[in-house]
Amino acid sequence: MRPEIFDEPVLLWLGPVPITPTMLTSLATTATLLVVFGVVARAVVHHPAGRLAAVGRLTHGFIRGLVTEVVGRPAPGLEIFAGSLFLFIAGAALLGQLPGLAAPTANLGAASALAVLVFLAVPVVGIRSRGPLGYLRHYLRPNPLLFPLHVISEVSRTLALALRLFGNMMSGHLVVGLIVALVGLIVPIPLMLLDLLIGLLQAYIFTILSSVYIGAAIQVGQGVENE
Repeated sequence: MRPEIFDEPVLLWLGPVPITPTMLTSLATTATLLVVFGVVARAVVHHPAGRLAAVGRLTHGFIRGLVTEVVGRPAPGLEIFAGSLFLFIAGAALLGQLPGLAAPTANLGAASALAVLVFLAVPVVGIRSRGPLGYLRHYLRPNPLLFPLHVISEVSRTLALALRLFGNMMSGHLVVGLIVALVGLIVPIPLMLLDLLIGLLQAYIFTILSSVYIGAAIQVGQGVENE
């Protein structure tokens, strides 16, 4: 019997590393985004008046505006992180519209991995903003007895990020797949567009929530400096 990970078959092994369909579609999404936005970045530098350059500036302006609104000031590092999350999830939603393919984020493992990245980014940013002791001290405010609640809050919001993304992406793809199997390709096109819209909306929600969590660590660090 072929081994499975998160209800997915293992296609092959690269040494101790199992390769699943979601891993392949994630790599395909990442590679496509790197190529596309490499071309866009080149257009911004060499053809600033062109359409591709306009797309690049609009995308960068959107991400910068989102992060600035959350943090209250420009945060280039967070812009890169948030932009990468948004583009990957949006790209996964586009990939999921292709026949025979599922969005990588419709897999619980992939959605959880993105949520864990956010979970780990919060203490990294907090420690960089305030130092190790300053970051750990915020778990004891306003009362040391609240330490367990702070930890539970951070873990629960990570689970909520993963389950929200996974549930919405998986359910939309499942519904469209069932309708395609029953009535063919033409009739479900409006539903495929709706599924794509939901995927883009989930990309925005995931990105803005991630920016809020990481931005909170930055803002608290600023607050400590001002005291």
